[in-house]
Amino acid sequence: MLTKKEMISVVVITLILGFLLSLRNFGFFPVALLLVFLAISANIVAKKITAHYYESEIEAKIWETYRYGLFAALSRGFFAHPSKEFRRPIQLGAIVPLIFSALTFGYFTWFGSLTFDVKPKISRAAKRHGMYSFSEMTEMHIGYIAAAGIFANIILAAAGYLAGYSAFAEINAYYAFFNMIPISELDGNKIFFGNIVLWSFLAALAAIGLIGIFFVV
Repeated sequence: MLTKKEMISVVVITLILGFLLSLRNFGFFPVALLLVFLAISANIVAKKITAHYYESEIEAKIWETYRYGLFAALSRGFFAHPSKEFRRPIQLGAIVPLIFSALTFGYFTWFGSLTFDVKPKISRAAKRHGMYSFSEMTEMHIGYIAAAGIFANIILAAAGYLAGYSAFAEINAYYAFFNMIPISELDGNKIFFGNIVLWSFLAALAAIGLIGIFFVV
């Protein structure tokens, strides 16, 4: 189901996040790798299933930017300017977790590392989705696809908590929360511009899950 390029992206981010999570306990590293991989895989699979419903395909990739400057890197591209672009993309998905972990002395890990591109299938042009009958994907549909991944992680976080697997619950809760931040190409930004009501609902769930991690788990 995952392409070779997607698998490389998933493995790279899994290794980075697994390492950062085990900085204070290297014995946790193998378990961290497994749990992070499961959280990422669930997120991607949920998106792919939803994309299939909308006659489209997604390709997961490491979060990157072609623009320099904090605002340019985190913005959605409305104010992009050719003179402020790198020749090659910067892999923010790999760099930001390292910087964030260093700034918090290893106590917290940034999980917003992967994003995705959407490509509509040819068959989409012949079908209708509510009011839409054209082949291009709307921001609403892209937002729904991104939301499916967040839902998957929230459900897994709840399941992990109920089953007594606190580490699994924590990783999925963190993954949902950080990916709901509406910046750049992260899922939260796609959901925010696709359906702000849905974003508000998921953001509230992600925040509740994060609070639960601190005070309950």
